[in-house]
Formats: sequence, C-alpha cells, structure tokens
Amino acid sequence: MHPVIPYVVAAGLFGIGCYGVLVRRNAVLLLMAVELMLNAVNLVFVTADTTVRAALPHSGQVFALFVIVLAAAEVGVGLAVVLQLYRLRRSVAVDEVPLDEGAGNSEDVEGALR
Repeated sequence: MHPVIPYVVAAGLFGIGCYGVLVRRNAVLLLMAVELMLNAVNLVFVTADTTVRAALPHSGQVFALFVIVLAAAEVGVGLAVVLQLYRLRRSVAVDEVPLDEGAGNSEDVEGALR
C-alpha cells in the first residue's frame, strides 16, 4: 500500500476531531473528538514506523502504545470530571461551566457533599 493513503486518512480524522472539539458543546462528545485526534496521531506513528525502518526500529509502535495509555488515562479522568459536572449542574454542556474562581455557588458544593 502506498504510504500517502494512511497519512491522508489520518489528516482527515484529525480534521474531523478538531472540528468536533471546536463545535461541540457536550462534554462527552468533546472527549470523543479528542480520542479521534489521538487515534489519527497513532495512525501517523504506525505508518511512519512502517515506511521509515532505518532510523529506529519499532519506535512508532512504541509511541503509539504510549498514546493509547495516555488516551485511556484521559478517558478515566475526563469521565470523572463529566460525572461530577453533571452532579453539580445537571448538564454536561461545556459552555455553562464557570471558569472563574468565584463563580461557584456554595449551595451547589454543599449539596454535592451531602
């Protein structure tokens, strides 16, 4: 197979992931878009590993394995944050999340601790 094809597919996947990150308001769909971008990077690593074997043997596959581990950790932490956000706000829309420090309502925090 010609090595340009996986690179084009990876660029398409990464573009779709970037579009999902920029447009989506739901936190779960945002995490899915980030995962799509990470999978596109994995495809580039493995394709580069198979086409350029002279520099370092199997280095692309090792990097892809690290990215898979990073993606699994990101999903675990991300879903924990989304669940806590849903418990506090009853919504997973990321545009409704207060980003400044004083915006948190003390009643919401006390209700979540009970």
